[in-house]
Amino acid sequence: MQIRGLGVPDEAYDRIVTSGDVTRALIASAEKRIYFIGADRDLPLLEGLGTEIVSAEEAETIVCAGFYDDETETPEHYRATLTGLAKRKIPFICANPDLVVERGHRLIPCAGAIAKLYEELGGEARIAGKPYKAIYRAALSEAKAVRSAFDLARVVAVGDGMPTDVKGAQDAGFDLLYISAGIHAQEYMHESRTDEAKLAAFLKKEGATPKWWMPRLA
Repeated sequence: MQIRGLGVPDEAYDRIVTSGDVTRALIASAEKRIYFIGADRDLPLLEGLGTEIVSAEEAETIVCAGFYDDETETPEHYRATLTGLAKRKIPFICANPDLVVERGHRLIPCAGAIAKLYEELGGEARIAGKPYKAIYRAALSEAKAVRSAFDLARVVAVGDGMPTDVKGAQDAGFDLLYISAGIHAQEYMHESRTDEAKLAAFLKKEGATPKWWMPRLA
């Protein structure tokens, strides 16, 4: 299991909600002839939903789980195909709103970057994850099922991305624990150390008001 592989013990959580769960709900309510963008490993996202993978020309819905090859591609590789789909007003379901993600010491483009291009081309994107409300509704629903009713002031969001983790937490009114050694580290870190003055200036510039910060989640 991926969570165990990251060293997170089973007793650290009761349930897990992912943008994939919300994506599957969006796919279930959409037209079933799917133009799929993503690696083969992402195909289980469609299992059991009665979908048919078709060409871009035949598609009634686009589902994007990521790049076919995120090591070599950029969103521009998809521009020609997306332009035609946007002209036909084909809805675009995005499984991951992140623009980039850390992989080792590199930043790798994510599905959110393709969704952003599709919107720039005039298309409609339905995005499952942060900062959009559906993922928070799903997570709070699962938390209430386990814990019954609770004060939302007890909810804390954790993350490193300004357009996703930070914006989503602040829009939802949650306390935020900001992880500084993430995708924005180049703004204020030097040799793995966080320059607190530069961090404060960066957060102010971004309009971000985390209650706490730490370099890495531990």
